[in-house]
Amino acid sequence: MKDSTQIFLFIAIIFFSGIYFTTNLIRYENKIESLEEIIYQDSCLVDSLRHEIDTLMWEQEMWDYNIINNTTHLLSAIMFIESSNNDLAYNANEDAVGCLQIRKCMVDDVNRILKRKKLIKRFTYTDRWLRHKSIQMFDIYCKYYKLNTAEEISRCWNGGPKGMQNEMTVGYWTKVSSKLDI
Repeated sequence: MKDSTQIFLFIAIIFFSGIYFTTNLIRYENKIESLEEIIYQDSCLVDSLRHEIDTLMWEQEMWDYNIINNTTHLLSAIMFIESSNNDLAYNANEDAVGCLQIRKCMVDDVNRILKRKKLIKRFTYTDRWLRHKSIQMFDIYCKYYKLNTAEEISRCWNGGPKGMQNEMTVGYWTKVSSKLDI
């Protein structure tokens, strides 16, 4: 009898322990789900704030760029033609990314320019998604190749450093110039 009582107590302890641990497990799983939802909401907020920061940085960059080069209107026209001003634009056929539809070869060219100038700064392929960094690459590219007129800048942005010699870039220039008040 003593053995059966001990067995019963042992089974009861295991049973109630199982219930206790299951109840706690469910409570912790619910808490984890709640925390995951909070993390998701916070990540959405962070993404929204990043976009806001990018926009503010772009506005500052445009202000600085306008003071230095007085080509803000041209840059806005090119962004409109390239991506309809969409920082998240992506052309899978060309792997062109961001508001200026920058391809990897452009990032490589800009980094080569920076290396030639013995500057430490480098861009990553991910930087193409950020408006202010895309504008910086655009600026480095235009200055290095000494692009001065709106047509030179547009056609060489579209067709590379020798874009002025490429008849295929004339149509691109026509699109850009239609967005300019010239």
